[in-house]
Amino acid sequence: MESRKTLSLVLLLLFNGVLMAQDMKWQLVWQDEFETDGLPDSQKWEYDLGDGCPQLCQWGNQEQQYYMSERLKNARVESGKLIIEAHQEKIGKSDYSSARLVTRSKASWKYGKIVVRARLPKGRGTWPAIWMLPESGFYGGWPESGEIDIMEHVGYIPDTVYGSIHTKTYHHSIGTQKTKGLVVHDAESEFHDYSIIWDEHKIDFLMDEATYFTFNNEKNTHREWPFDQKFYLILNLAVGGFWGGKFGVDQQIWPQKMEVEFVRIYQKQETK
Repeated sequence: MESRKTLSLVLLLLFNGVLMAQDMKWQLVWQDEFETDGLPDSQKWEYDLGDGCPQLCQWGNQEQQYYMSERLKNARVESGKLIIEAHQEKIGKSDYSSARLVTRSKASWKYGKIVVRARLPKGRGTWPAIWMLPESGFYGGWPESGEIDIMEHVGYIPDTVYGSIHTKTYHHSIGTQKTKGLVVHDAESEFHDYSIIWDEHKIDFLMDEATYFTFNNEKNTHREWPFDQKFYLILNLAVGGFWGGKFGVDQQIWPQKMEVEFVRIYQKQETK
């Protein structure tokens, strides 16, 4: 009799879980389809500027680019795509110009499905990224408040993209970052959807709707899981750096560009 009661309870919980899942659906809450040529929409995007000095020279990663603001050469909407383009040119102490677009102070999200459709640059020394940082840094400076790298690619490994997270316990500075690479033979020639699905339990990393990496909430402390706060989105193309420039920078490939067809942010909403 007791085993029957236990079985009935399990079935009831499973049934209720199915009903709850059916009562929730993804709702588009933010998007940029890049439909108007010119500078990126200033209502949605702003720029990180310069080389990161004096706080974080070369943005903390020994990169070689200088990030420009409102400069069509480095960031523009063209024929339905956002173009982030790096050029070989001397600006300040940097040998390259590029752009880093952020939604900081304009839009940020706690949980959801973040999808960015992009085609990546090619060549040794390129380091494009689609990633997220915390809006307020509730738990402190990097890496305590976390970082979500939806997609990173380095030109000297042309057929692989990477999804990663960084926290106080897990980060690259001490060699404990949680990361996984995915072989994508045509990442530099074709557009793909790079995305995460993030909730209070885990972060799934996907390419073209297929999950290839999951980071689970261990339910310990914020040192392992600071992902219970709002994060904003970053799109950038770096040059060189400790990872992108590990084998140097090819001087013959410039300019190079990352192209983005759309950015779409979804969150779960109850259905009536």
